[in-house]
Amino acid sequence: MKKTIILTLAFGMMAVFANAQKAMDQFMVQVDGLGCPFCAYGLEKKFKEFKGIKDVKIDIETGDFSFSYPSEKSLTLTDVETQVEKAGYTPITAKVERANGEVEVAGGETTMTKDNAMVKETVKVAGNCGMCEARIVKAAKDVDGVGEASWNKDTKMLQVSFDSTATSLTAIEKAIATKGHDTENHQAHTDDYGNLPGCCQYERLEY
Repeated sequence: MKKTIILTLAFGMMAVFANAQKAMDQFMVQVDGLGCPFCAYGLEKKFKEFKGIKDVKIDIETGDFSFSYPSEKSLTLTDVETQVEKAGYTPITAKVERANGEVEVAGGETTMTKDNAMVKETVKVAGNCGMCEARIVKAAKDVDGVGEASWNKDTKMLQVSFDSTATSLTAIEKAIATKGHDTENHQAHTDDYGNLPGCCQYERLEY
């Protein structure tokens, strides 16, 4: 009888421990500037300062960086973005799926009123990879008045919807060009292009 009680308690404690282990938040960040394995090592080393971090995965080509962290520590997206910057890189997008099922996105979603004069445009933007896609889309969405933006790395076409009373396609193209990407009507400065990671240095557009 005593052995049965001990075993029951032991299994009960193991179950509690297992549940505690499962209470992990899942973080997903797109990082700009990862050009080599050493860069990835530096980023991972910086995040090892967060005690309890697990399942670290870094894709150098796309800039995708993900990891798990104990939900009880309530790590914020702001903390994550700050840590990326401390490592010497730029966070492009950041998202966390909390253990309780909640999903948070850095900066939230842009909301537009129904009365806004929303228009949709398509324009060519040069780029190569998933990291380029994240950078181009972020540059477009950072422009006040932009609602949605998507870029296709195969066709090199950007689709963007925006409030025509707040911004213009020209302003959006200029914003993207400052990030190093040539657009149909605006060429990126040579220095901005040169600052792109090697995998993102596309074939320049001709004007």
